Amino acid sequence: MNLKLSHIAELIGAKLIGNGEVTIKGVNALDSAKVGQITYIATNKYQNSLSQSKASAVILSAELSALCPTNALVVSNPYLAFAKLTHHFKQYSSVCSDNSLAVIEPSAKLNNAKISPGCFIGKNVCVGENTIIGPNCVIEDNVQIGANSHLFANIVIHKDCQLGHSCVISSGVVIGSEGFGNARDNDKIWQTIAHIGKVVIGNNVTIGANTTIDRGTIDDTEIHNGVRLDNLIHIAHNVIIGENTAIAAKTGIAGSTTLGKRCMIGGMVGIVGHITIADDVIVNATSTVDKNITKAGMYTGFFPLMTHKGWKKVGMWLIKLDKIAKVLNIKLRDIKK
Repeated sequence: MNLKLSHIAELIGAKLIGNGEVTIKGVNALDSAKVGQITYIATNKYQNSLSQSKASAVILSAELSALCPTNALVVSNPYLAFAKLTHHFKQYSSVCSDNSLAVIEPSAKLNNAKISPGCFIGKNVCVGENTIIGPNCVIEDNVQIGANSHLFANIVIHKDCQLGHSCVISSGVVIGSEGFGNARDNDKIWQTIAHIGKVVIGNNVTIGANTTIDRGTIDDTEIHNGVRLDNLIHIAHNVIIGENTAIAAKTGIAGSTTLGKRCMIGGMVGIVGHITIADDVIVNATSTVDKNITKAGMYTGFFPLMTHKGWKKVGMWLIKLDKIAKVLNIKLRDIKK
């Protein structure tokens, strides 16, 4: 992809300082960018790298524009502008749309979607226009996929699930897998609960590689518009994730938990089942969330593993530490008097 700098300025809403006729052939990091490439700088921390950059153009803030040794694209949020621009230079794998190389049930409605070799498309599947389905994907019966979505290789979407428009699903994702629901009988033998709900995913959702989303037991598992899921996340049955929430890798969310809108969940967070997390909550990496979070804010919670009996004792004292400190302060004042 080759773009003139003047056109890039229009794409990201930037003020151009320099030669708009310069041709940009790719993007690169600030330290590595060469002639013909564009880069960005987000903070003052990298001023030295900016002054030495060999890039043909730099996306930056007005504050740093005077230090730029080359063509500058001035924006209020350089990181966001660069994020938007990267999509114009991204190279996707070639996709063969020869449907003869895929197994497609006659009742499927593909609407000119591009279906790669090795795919299986089940009965009554509906795929929107301009959607790309990569090699070896399995799309089971009654699945609905919106327009302008991109499914990479080796994805499984189980029966009845729904995927909105403009979604990006990375390789190895499984949507609509059986949930982990079991009941133990009088002989303490596990009896599996059939999950007859589905997974409903909104628009403009991205799901990272090897993430799994279980179908609902009776009600549906819901992933709302604009959600961003990293790689290797597990979302259990009946979980609801609110709009524009982002979740980092290796997080696990147990069943029937609801996350609010615009939350940010760090990597390796464990969230127990049947709780509710409010809008605009940030949970730091490796935390364990074991109760409702009712107010927006940043939360951290982790502790060394111990016996449950020991943890109950420790937890009791932790809860009382504030009161203990107040009592000690009062006694210290009395002693000093």
